[in-house]
Amino acid sequence: MSNGSVALVLHAHLPYVRSVVPGSLEEDWFFQALMECYLPLLEVLEQAAAAPASTPKLTVGLSPTLLSLLSDPDLKQRFPNWLDRRLDLLPHAETELAEARDHLAGSIQRHKSAWMACDGDLISRFAALQRAEVVDLLTCGATHGYLPLLRNHPETVRGQLRTAVREHHRLIGERPLGIWLPECAYYEGLDQWMRDAGLRYAVLDGHGLLHGRPRPRYGVYAPICSRNGVAFFGRDSEATLPVWSAKDGYPGDPDYREFHRDLGWDLPLEQLSPLGLAAPRPLGLKLHRVTDHSAPLDQKQPYRPAIAAERIRHHASHYLQGRRRQLDQLSSSMSISPLLVAPFDAELFGHWWFEGPSFLAELFQQGPANGIRFTRLRDVLDGSQQLQLCDPCPSSWGQGGYHNYWLNESNGWIVPEWERAGDAMVQRCSRGVGSEQAMQWLQQAARELLLAQSSDWSFILRAGTTTELAKERVQRHLGRFWQLMQAIDGTTELPEGWLEEVQLDDRLFPLIQPLDWAPVNPSAPNA
Repeated sequence: MSNGSVALVLHAHLPYVRSVVPGSLEEDWFFQALMECYLPLLEVLEQAAAAPASTPKLTVGLSPTLLSLLSDPDLKQRFPNWLDRRLDLLPHAETELAEARDHLAGSIQRHKSAWMACDGDLISRFAALQRAEVVDLLTCGATHGYLPLLRNHPETVRGQLRTAVREHHRLIGERPLGIWLPECAYYEGLDQWMRDAGLRYAVLDGHGLLHGRPRPRYGVYAPICSRNGVAFFGRDSEATLPVWSAKDGYPGDPDYREFHRDLGWDLPLEQLSPLGLAAPRPLGLKLHRVTDHSAPLDQKQPYRPAIAAERIRHHASHYLQGRRRQLDQLSSSMSISPLLVAPFDAELFGHWWFEGPSFLAELFQQGPANGIRFTRLRDVLDGSQQLQLCDPCPSSWGQGGYHNYWLNESNGWIVPEWERAGDAMVQRCSRGVGSEQAMQWLQQAARELLLAQSSDWSFILRAGTTTELAKERVQRHLGRFWQLMQAIDGTTELPEGWLEEVQLDDRLFPLIQPLDWAPVNPSAPNA
């Protein structure tokens, strides 16, 4: 066994895409992620945990909005029917796609059976894996708010973090010790509010550590501890690039499944109309392989599952050998055991890269023979190693490495809207409310503020995809926020049934506490 270890970290997150109306595009996002990522991931982890020679260890972040979706009874009820309707469409695929079609149908049926066996309770399965010390479950910001852009009102940062911890505890049954900071984004002093929420560690992009003060003596290959007592792990680019990059890494292999070609684009509209679709759209039914990056989608070749499975075994072996070389080289120059931290979006595994969950399974299976030991972040901190005192640098893992992707000409207009709403929330919480009804309004206003702060909307606006949806969501939540605040102030009356309708749409965070937005005492230490 090589000296040192590898920490794989997966961040599972979706914005709050619950829809009252079945069949929405947003609902499809969630159901496709269930089918392609979360169910396969649980399958891999549970099977690896049961294998005698395997010792799987994984750190998994479950965002509070994703947990809210996973626990929603209406969505649980709709999902099996959603799967059935896709199984009904697969026989319409062209004959040359029969092998890929049958493979996908078998996968969907297997995951449906697993879903029915646990009555759709995936949260309990994740919690059981944590109790078995297979996974370390992290939280996130309540709605994945981009915290550096909320810092002018620290109360809004505190609201994001405390709400997240409370919701994680409610649904998982255990308070989280670590957090996946939204977009791995850090600013000076954020660790104070992490500590305030009971959070003790997080992952940053490499330069968040490498540009820290003082510079860490072991770079990203050992965690550091800030002066506020929070530990930080740095992303190792060498351990992530082969998996992360569709161009230069494994996911772009010609024999792997093509992401963009979908049966929902290929079938005639009359075969899609039973799903309530008025126009073609992706359905999560992908039957072609990458073939060639330069090939147009209509020239992609049929997917060949057996050949892809062989490529998975090869790529897993290649990845493990690379990590062994890294660890051996580092061990010769470090006085402590080196750590390679490899963080990824969980949805890469299965959704974007269909073979990703099988790749993880191969890593856990082949790891011991390759001298690779996997670990969880909390297990690293439970060791006796003393951490270097070092304050991390402001950073993110987004394009450019800092905050530009979430603050630019396409989405910058949102920031002053957050500022104005955040200030109003803090001011209202400083004055309190005079009735139980007003408190109910304030609680819903806090939910709407959190939902408007989701970094997903800024990301979509910058990326240029479904931009109208992103604008509508920001405006919808802020509009509801201001209407509720005016009702609290007595300057407007809420229409009959309006609140009930809003609560039906945005029914997350039942334990939300407006006190979390109470003004910070400027005289408090580090405030």
